[in-house]
Amino acid sequence: MRIVSIAVLTAATALLTACASTPPAATDSLDAVARDYVALTLEIGEREPGYVDAYYGPAEWAEAAKAHPRALPQLAEGARDLTQRLNAIPTRGLDAQSLQRRAYLSAHVSAASSRLRMLGGEKMGFADEAEALFGVRPELRPLSSYDPVLARIDALVPGEGPLADRVAAFRARYVIPKDRLEPVMRAAINECKARTERHMTLPANETFTLEFVNNKPWSGYNWYKGNAFSLIQVNTDLPIFIDRAVDLGCHEGYPGHHVYNALLEQTFVKQKGWVEMSVYPLFSPMSFIAEGSANYGIDLAFPGHERTDFEKRVLYPLAGLDPATAEAQTQLLALTRELGRAEYTVADAYLAGRIDRETALDQLQKYNLVARDRATQRLNFIETYRSYIINYGLGRDMVQTWVEGQGPDHWATTERLLASQTLPVDLD
Repeated sequence: MRIVSIAVLTAATALLTACASTPPAATDSLDAVARDYVALTLEIGEREPGYVDAYYGPAEWAEAAKAHPRALPQLAEGARDLTQRLNAIPTRGLDAQSLQRRAYLSAHVSAASSRLRMLGGEKMGFADEAEALFGVRPELRPLSSYDPVLARIDALVPGEGPLADRVAAFRARYVIPKDRLEPVMRAAINECKARTERHMTLPANETFTLEFVNNKPWSGYNWYKGNAFSLIQVNTDLPIFIDRAVDLGCHEGYPGHHVYNALLEQTFVKQKGWVEMSVYPLFSPMSFIAEGSANYGIDLAFPGHERTDFEKRVLYPLAGLDPATAEAQTQLLALTRELGRAEYTVADAYLAGRIDRETALDQLQKYNLVARDRATQRLNFIETYRSYIINYGLGRDMVQTWVEGQGPDHWATTERLLASQTLPVDLD
């Protein structure tokens, strides 16, 4: 009996010691949840290639995720657990930044949970999926509502044959010759950077590398590597129009993705030690802000007629194109921009199986006013990224409305947005 009593006493003492050294659930923190959120995101990335768009946290965390990724059901349970932990953290006593951090983590864990359900086989409608992943529900207008815009473009580009073919022939005059593509792109990026640096303070060591690639579903991509460095890739599968130089220079570089990621890293990872910002899950509300601000950054850097003036003065001569035709190109692009959301309706019908591939290509060709090869490239993008397409046009419009509603200093407001944990819901 004496031996048993000593054993019981020893076990009880050990249990008390363990309890004393293990923090109770009530001491859970945003820092602890953020660390586990990063682990969850990295592990999802092992189950879905491309899910993690950027990561610049500790290398051992990525190695651990690669070595022992949980299965989808366990990851889904992990996401539910994180949501419960976030809900259990009391809001009373949290300052404004901590409240926003809690909301930011909750929104991104919710998006991860939705993506895991999709990976597990759950089917969602286009608008439901967009809302679940990116936090915004897009309006799906009937394609016929865009016909008045087509009529205006038809008057601008007269001639025989289908309007898409006429526009494609018109646009063909603005292709950058391949042997001039790199100097044109570098000139555009340098101008985008110079204009951004006049208004924003960038990390002192920021830089990028430019590459030209093939066989991609996208036209351009920024691969952020951490420490204020980006790899910017331009896809040359199809001829590149002169207007895309400024588009890509601003969107992928300055004040777009490169600046966005560099400011997030500097503000949150390096200065605050908030580890959740060291990972960028592609299918998340973060992408809505990233793509929307990158597209708005084009207009911010080149307001009014400044873009056309710069293209005529610098880019057209570099490309060997006639600057006298730039105005006509600008008018056409302004009108075609109004067609941007038509592809949401096409994608909704195609991804749900209500129309076949050929019909989707026909509709993209008609409402994007592109040749068949470009419609095919866009449909390939839709097949790969699905409702992600809302982040570009709808994202730009919501970011623009919010920024310009904050006051006259649009650059300062945009810099504040890029260096924040602002969510799409905050733009309403």
